[in-house]
Amino acid sequence: MKNKMNERGFRLAVAGKGGVGKTTLVTLLAERFAGSGYKVLAADEDPQMNLALSLGVPLEDADKIVPLSHNRDYIEEKTGAKPGSGWGGLLRLNPDVSDVVGRFGLQLKPNLSLLAMGSVDQAASGCLCPQNNLLKAVMQFIVLKPGEIILVDTQAGPEHFGRGVLKGFSLLLVVTEPTSTGFQVAQKSITFAGQLAIPNIKLVVNKVRGEEDRNRVKTYMERPGLKGRATYFLPYTTDLLDLEPAVGSILTREGEFTEGFVGLFEDIRKLIPEEPIRSV
Repeated sequence: MKNKMNERGFRLAVAGKGGVGKTTLVTLLAERFAGSGYKVLAADEDPQMNLALSLGVPLEDADKIVPLSHNRDYIEEKTGAKPGSGWGGLLRLNPDVSDVVGRFGLQLKPNLSLLAMGSVDQAASGCLCPQNNLLKAVMQFIVLKPGEIILVDTQAGPEHFGRGVLKGFSLLLVVTEPTSTGFQVAQKSITFAGQLAIPNIKLVVNKVRGEEDRNRVKTYMERPGLKGRATYFLPYTTDLLDLEPAVGSILTREGEFTEGFVGLFEDIRKLIPEEPIRSV
């Protein structure tokens, strides 16, 4: 794996409970960054693999995408172990995955690519070491140039933090709804992100319907690790349902949701050390 001491790009991920709007937020960030001249690699770690559809990939093409974690020959080629093999086999700890984007990435626009990483959580599949090691290596090997961004749509829930895929990332956006269960997952995600030494962690409360939801959130924010956390509110809107699954065009519509998202985007942009090296 390459040394990232000279990295000048940006790594960010979006985490949270299932159904809170992670994929929608990743889609809008990818579209906005790409439209602003950044070169974006959007990586889908969620086994549902809805990111392709949200980014406008037709259903018949999206159904043909095989996630990286299911490419058994590639996993064995790079790690030296077959998926599902026992604990006794030798495993390459630093596989060379420099060809992964070229072989499995899907170019959506001149400066926007998609990589379906997939999940390593499969019942009765034996040792998951090869898949886990490969997915982690993919996120670690790339040294980003100025204006380049990796954006990860993580698997729902906090369990994926245990694989260490997000180690070395600069920003984690934790998304939740204004519900107790959503905040419970958010709280765990923030704790695990801190253990990975992710320096910037922001909380996004999505699908907020009014003052009652905001007051409820104030109560949840008293929980350990949440008080004083940078928090952004995105209102509930039926526009997303009207546009589903390709939700990116919502940014062309005026309204409170777009206004809230743009505010979040501009604050994220301030964290990026370099401007795009070329414009669209």
